[in-house]
Amino acid sequence: MQEAIKSLESARSALREALERQDWNAIGELDSMCRAVVDEVMAQGAEGGAELVENLGELLELYREVLEACEKEKQQVGSELRQLHQSTSGVKAYQASE
Repeated sequence: MQEAIKSLESARSALREALERQDWNAIGELDSMCRAVVDEVMAQGAEGGAELVENLGELLELYREVLEACEKEKQQVGSELRQLHQSTSGVKAYQASE
């Protein structure tokens, strides 16, 4: 179980670093890795006790942070797309009036 907990800690650490860099590709890959590690840990049963619960709780909190960051990024990209659309519409209106 200790090996699985170390894998969980490693995956969580890598996910944290990717979030800090806002490396969305890495986050997607690490999400799959985290899911596999959690599946492995859960398959091993209740061994690991408090340390396992603590690590899973920390991973859950990190996932909340990732979701918040994704939502902010989505809003920012949406705003940029709206501005681009407005600019494009303005150019088209100008060109049509010539």
